[in-house]
This record gives sequence, C-alpha cells and structure tokens, in this order.
Amino acid sequence: MTFEEIKALDEQHVIHTYNRKDLAFKKGKGMLLYDQDGKAYYDFLSGIAVNALGHCHPDLVAAIQEQAANLIHTSNYYYIEPQAKLAQKICAHTCADRVFFGNSGAEANEGAIKLAKIYHYKNGHPERIEIITLRNSFHGRTLATIASTGQKKYQQAYEPLTPAFTHVEINDIEELKRTINHETAAIMLELVQGESGVHPIDKTYVQQVRKLCDENDIILIIDEVQTGMGRTGKLMAYEHFDIEPDIFTMAKALGGGVPIGALCAKEKFAKYFVPGDHGSTFGGNFLATTAGNVIFDVFDRDHIVQNAHDMGVYFRAKLEEITKGNPLIKEIRGIGLMVGAELNEPIADDICKKLQDNGFLIGTVAGKILRFLPPLIVTKEDIDKLCACLSSLL
Repeated sequence: MTFEEIKALDEQHVIHTYNRKDLAFKKGKGMLLYDQDGKAYYDFLSGIAVNALGHCHPDLVAAIQEQAANLIHTSNYYYIEPQAKLAQKICAHTCADRVFFGNSGAEANEGAIKLAKIYHYKNGHPERIEIITLRNSFHGRTLATIASTGQKKYQQAYEPLTPAFTHVEINDIEELKRTINHETAAIMLELVQGESGVHPIDKTYVQQVRKLCDENDIILIIDEVQTGMGRTGKLMAYEHFDIEPDIFTMAKALGGGVPIGALCAKEKFAKYFVPGDHGSTFGGNFLATTAGNVIFDVFDRDHIVQNAHDMGVYFRAKLEEITKGNPLIKEIRGIGLMVGAELNEPIADDICKKLQDNGFLIGTVAGKILRFLPPLIVTKEDIDKLCACLSSLL
C-alpha cells in the first residue's frame, strides 16, 4: 500500500487517540527505519524506549520465528517454560524474588498497586490504601494509573478519579513526611521522570524515601517501565541510588518490541498474592517470554548495558558541546541513554520535524523539550550524525 492509502484507512477506521506524524514504516534494521518509499531514518526514539536492540535484531527475529512455529499461547492454566526461565533471569539480575507477567507497563503498575494494598489488607490493616506518587509523574493510562499519575492533563476527563492517590513535589522530603499518615500503603516513584521531560530524582531524596518506608512499614514501589533494562546505563535505575525497592515494575524494552510487562517483588510481599488474587490471560505467554529471554541473553553476551552507559556519557557531552553558548538551549539533562534537551523557546516540535525531514527521529515534550531514547546499540558514529544535523538546525 502507498502511504496515502494507509493514512486514509487509518483516518476512517482507527479511533483517533494519537497525533500521528506523516510517516509509515515498512521495515527496520538496527538503528534504521525505512518508510514506504524506502527512505531511511535513524531512530533515536526506539518506539518510546522499547527497541533496546534496535530493529529486527537477528537473534530476536530467529527466536520469535521458531517459537511462533511451535506454540504462541496456552494460557496460565499450564506451566510455560520460557516464562519460568525469564522469571529466573529477572530474579538473578535484580533484587526481585518473584515475578508476575502481564502485557504492558500500565498493567504491571496496576499489579504493583494491588499487591501493596493486599499486603496491608491481609496483615490486618485494611485502612492502609493510600499510594503517594510525585507530581509530574507518569504511571500509565488505565483508570488507576491515571489517578497515580501526577499530571492533571491526563486526569480531567476521567474524574472522579480512582481513590486513594496523593501527589507530592519531587525531591521535597519535608512535604512527603507531612503527607505520610496511618492510611499510607506505598510510595511509588519513577527515578527519572520521562514523560514530563526527563527529570532525574536526587539520590539523597530517594535514600530518604527508602528510610521512611522502612520506618513506617510503607512499601516502596519503583516504576522501572521506561528506566529498566539498561536505559540508564545500569540494568535497573535503582542501582544508581544504592537502594532496593520492595516492588518494581518493568515493560517496554523487556520484550524488545513484543508486548510484555512484569511486576517484580521481594518474597515478603510477593507471597500475599495467591491463586485468584490476580491474573492475566495473555501475560507471560510463550511468544512474549521467549522474546524477553533473548533480550537478556544478548544483553549479557554483547555488553549492551555497558554500551548504554558509555554512549550516554558521549551523547550528553556532544549535546553540551553543540549547544554551548546557544541562547536556544536551557539545559541538557538525563542519565544513560535517556536524555532531554530543554529549550528556552517553544520550538521543539519544529526542530523535531526538521530532524525528521533530514532522516532522524526523536521525541518532544510540551513543545520545549527534545527527547532522545535511542536503541542501546547506538554507536558514536550514529550520535555524531544526529548531533551534526541538530547543530546545523540550531
């Protein structure tokens, strides 16, 4: 089909919840995507932090093809070999003892909220139902995760919101202390706020939160949906902060493009989910968990997380270099390959479009922030090409 035919079908039959760009892709390879006319684009968004190994990595393609030819889905009434193997790998590489598999980050966060509440309920404290999150956070688009998200623009149309979620300011430990009460069940944090423009949390604040949780039997949930699987230059972002969460969530890069989410917990909390308390028809099926196993195997073999760290340092240095003294640039921030460039003028969308015209794909936030989430296989040469183009535009 031509691009015009695809667009016409979409406009007629798909519910319009996305502001799409005038692009449709036909194939991908590594860092590159190819549109319907065969034009190549360097993908510095990677499906919003999903395609950690780039596009059509040969190991991932081969494993998916083989698994699809054998078995795709049976349901969780039965044992699933790749699911058990992937759970073991997650536990071996993180502080988790057990894993529940779903289909998305929002679903993983829903599960985390449920597990936190049922922990207190089964311990004789049904009043402990409140979840504290941060303003400008983003935890998903279901009714519960919208309520947990600290951004009014996502919430207004769906009020009254699901109770009981309270939002506090990032890095303000005194406000958090004042907010904690006898109904507080959990505190849920993104260690780098992605959807609000790439804002890392202060390390001291995170450690103080961990201490408050320990002192008050409050569960610490870390949302690693976007930051997990190497995005920040460590496998999990919490490793930067010298703390361990009680519960954390994963999705996005875990399947390399195949939908998957994971609720990960220490045994102290995981044991409070028993048969009937939670479930998922598609979660952890053969295809999705086969993909997840390949991601872990390639990460280990090819030192992908180390590359994310090294290229993240290089990328931010290059951005600082090309924007030094430029009045358009307010700040470069981020960690690993999760990078934002905030502008002093609302021209981010214009720059994004011009980069696209020149064969580079990035994201934007709120019209003033350029957002970079390249595949973790990105090289210095790829970064140099993007930065040369960006420099000429600035």
